[in-house]
Amino acid sequence: MKQLPCTLEALVVRTDFSADGVWDAVQATLSSPSKDGFLADVALVDDRRYEGLTPDQALDLIHPGYRHPLLVLADAVAVASTELPLLVVDLWGERGRHVRVVAAELWSIENNLSGANMDFEEFAGVVDSDDVFRGF
Repeated sequence: MKQLPCTLEALVVRTDFSADGVWDAVQATLSSPSKDGFLADVALVDDRRYEGLTPDQALDLIHPGYRHPLLVLADAVAVASTELPLLVVDLWGERGRHVRVVAAELWSIENNLSGANMDFEEFAGVVDSDDVFRGF
């Protein structure tokens, strides 16, 4: 597989191509500010070469110059739910650890990790019973 792009923003990589409408919903959700006006600073990757990409495979494809603390996968689980629970992979703390975050709350984890205001563990520690972070 091709190396992931090197960006300043957090990469959101589409890995499931079963429903274009759901990908459109992911894009719309991520480009809509929270009620307080916050947005996740992301770069969307819509490339079939990454279809089926797993977190472990993704770690091997990260460009050496990529400095963002997380990587996001829009996988089959995210596509199957109306909440769009994206898979967020930690790259700085416990590399490879991951947590699901509903797309509408991605801004929270992205803003706080990239600004070093919080640690990945703080988000992973407050997931709901289905292991999805839905906000504080």
